[in-house]
Amino acid sequence: MKWKSFWGHFCTITQHRHMVIRHCKKAGILWQGLRHDLSKYSPAEFWQGVRYYQGGRRSPNEAEREDLGYSLAWMHHKGRNRHHFEYWNDYNPKTKRMEPVEMPVRFLAEMFCDRVAASKIYLKEKYQPDEPLHYFQNSTAKKRGLLHPATAKALTDLLTILAEEGEDRAFSVLRQMVKSDAHSRKSR
Repeated sequence: MKWKSFWGHFCTITQHRHMVIRHCKKAGILWQGLRHDLSKYSPAEFWQGVRYYQGGRRSPNEAEREDLGYSLAWMHHKGRNRHHFEYWNDYNPKTKRMEPVEMPVRFLAEMFCDRVAASKIYLKEKYQPDEPLHYFQNSTAKKRGLLHPATAKALTDLLTILAEEGEDRAFSVLRQMVKSDAHSRKSR
């Protein structure tokens, strides 16, 4: 094991997690932020991250996929973290196919926080508020319809607000969405 990879990976995931916590606080979902990505410290994810550490330039999962053709760490991660759209796929008994399910607002909010933080961590000083939107627009997930249409629209809308009106406005809208959703869940 290389100590540089160990500490580099540890620092990258911890720095990312702390930024997500700050973003989740702005979004009104602090408790989710405090629990964000804890599975990355589990042996199944952490040691693969150390092995495939890329110097903080990109996710180790990408290098693992290039090496093995899949990422064991990612498969472990997506099944335990509801802020990833991949978690929200289920068997539809009518169509007899796996299909995307609309994400609850609180997990959509955490996904937004995660994407913004990841852009900031990986791009460092090159980060611009339109980067998360460009990344999402060019993603395979959006192009292939792997997200529920309502989830894709809500995320696109939030990322567009971030790009065009700034972080304060985007988090204000997100907080309002979270509050409205919490209120509607209480009244059910």
